[in-house]
Amino acid sequence: MDLLLHLSIVIAIYSIFALSLNIEVGYTGLFNFGHVAFFAIGAYTSALLTLQGVPFSLSMIAGIGFAGAAGFLIGIPSLKLQGDYFGIATLGFAEIVRMILQNQVAWTKGPMGLPGITRPELFSWRFDTLPEYLVLALGAAILTFLVIGFLTLSPFGRVLKAIRDDETAAAILGKNAFACKMKSFVIGSLFAGLAGVLWAHYITFISPGDFTLTETILVLLIVVLGGKGTLLGPVVGAVVLIFFQESLRFLRLPPEWSSILGPLQQMVFGLILVLLMIFRPEGLIREKGKEKIDRD
Repeated sequence: MDLLLHLSIVIAIYSIFALSLNIEVGYTGLFNFGHVAFFAIGAYTSALLTLQGVPFSLSMIAGIGFAGAAGFLIGIPSLKLQGDYFGIATLGFAEIVRMILQNQVAWTKGPMGLPGITRPELFSWRFDTLPEYLVLALGAAILTFLVIGFLTLSPFGRVLKAIRDDETAAAILGKNAFACKMKSFVIGSLFAGLAGVLWAHYITFISPGDFTLTETILVLLIVVLGGKGTLLGPVVGAVVLIFFQESLRFLRLPPEWSSILGPLQQMVFGLILVLLMIFRPEGLIREKGKEKIDRD
């Protein structure tokens, strides 16, 4: 039962993380390879503040706000780049954030990480047990799903898809592509920060090693597997991949296999991503407009 509750909590948190990336990758065509940086900013901001005695509600708002502000600041120069150059810029930003977290020993304790992060408390209700934390994580995931669903099904979402499909044509029609991409980037950063806050207070220990390129690849794989540019796709992808990833931790494998389990898992994720790109680039759930185009 505890394993099922744990899996549900992790799936809920990664659903938020994947939904936040999907609005950038799936709807706007921004391949952000540094999305984990905003996840880390949210996690560390909230963790550091609560360890100093700041209430969780304020720490959570600060974590989300700092992640959004970082998205805005890095978006100003990086969104002027196109294609691979944008991806490289965001990847570089993620590495800068990770190195800061690793070297700022006075604040973050560097590679030793931050232990003893408290569990959340809202309106005098402390989320200590797994069922209680599941309520919090599911509530945040549902809220994220509804907000992003409202945005992507609105005229704003249609503009984002137009920019993704043909930015030049969208600009000719009078749409400010840079402003729309900035809004998408900041919204994605805000919700990535929320996922980071929930993750830090669930695990109660974070370190710079938790926020590497591997995490970005994992959440990108979730989006691609589920179906980028769809609302349900990231949730479906999170259920499938997180169940696979977390279940491996509880397998009774021989001790000599433990050293190769991590690299083997990364190899499997990479192979899945390559196969998806070749055989089913649209993912498990296909975008509705794409179905019609393919039939035609």
